[in-house]
Amino acid sequence: MGLISLLWGIVSIFWMVIALIPLLGAANWLLIPFASVGAVIGAIGIAITAPGHRGRAKAGLLLNVVAIIVGIVRLNLGFGLI
Repeated sequence: MGLISLLWGIVSIFWMVIALIPLLGAANWLLIPFASVGAVIGAIGIAITAPGHRGRAKAGLLLNVVAIIVGIVRLNLGFGLI
């Protein structure tokens, strides 16, 4: 689960960078639910993994949460359109 969350987070961050380009901000409407699924996968990975092997799940969770926060801020700045 940790590896899946980490890969999901990498894709979310890449998508977030693309959505930062002017006039592509509407992609954040799809980014936020996508990254939310990755964050849930990361949280499940943290819950079911042994304490010494949670690094990938934590990194994936962090990447997805950063993508969600930046996406929400970007939507607020562009009024959800740009």
